[in-house]
Amino acid sequence: MLNEQTCNEIAALRLYGMLQGFKDRLARPDHAELSHGEFTGLIVQDEKVHRENQRLKRLLKDAKLRVQVALEDVNHKHPRGLNKQVLLDLGSPQWIIQHKNVLLTGPTGIGKTFLACALGNMAARAGLTVLYLRAPRLFEFLLQARGQGTHLKALAKIAKVQLLILDDFLLTPPADAERKELLEIIEDRYGAGSTIITSQCPLDQWHEHIGDPTLADAILDRLFHNAFKIPLKGASFRSGRDSK
Repeated sequence: MLNEQTCNEIAALRLYGMLQGFKDRLARPDHAELSHGEFTGLIVQDEKVHRENQRLKRLLKDAKLRVQVALEDVNHKHPRGLNKQVLLDLGSPQWIIQHKNVLLTGPTGIGKTFLACALGNMAARAGLTVLYLRAPRLFEFLLQARGQGTHLKALAKIAKVQLLILDDFLLTPPADAERKELLEIIEDRYGAGSTIITSQCPLDQWHEHIGDPTLADAILDRLFHNAFKIPLKGASFRSGRDSK
């Protein structure tokens, strides 16, 4: 009766990890010999783990990653110019804390999106906020937000996220309004967040493809500063059976 009452009170407090831990540990004969302090410590740890797992689920859901993969899934054997030391450096969230960017370029099918999403997964597991957007959808989203009167709110949301992944950048030359939107986003995030950009367009052609020289200078100056520049090359993964 006392245990049932305790369970009800724990549930009322919404300590669901502790509740499950309390039930599970009461059913284990080897835990009968634990002191009150030891038992309490274990169920408090159960609650902590539960909350961490729930937070990770929320972070991954909010990230909207195109593919759910981990850095451990990245294929190091495929010849594409991916430096192992650079990947090792990116395997720690320290570069995000330092507000560095990652610029991934290369032909279609080389694994740019896969790698970007793996880095996003790593960031979420480190407890950081992540948001994945394809560049064409980003500008559509902002155009729609402007029409709905929520444009500033949308920009604030993008600015606040700790890691922004902008995929398929410069598939087509941006319109004037899109260049200005991009500058606003990059300016808001400069020194405040990290951005991963993937593009089929080589870095040395970004200035030309962005179009307006003044806006291109401002955008690229902020993006390129203190950034990991990773040009990938080689055959498409889609032409074979290799994992990315």
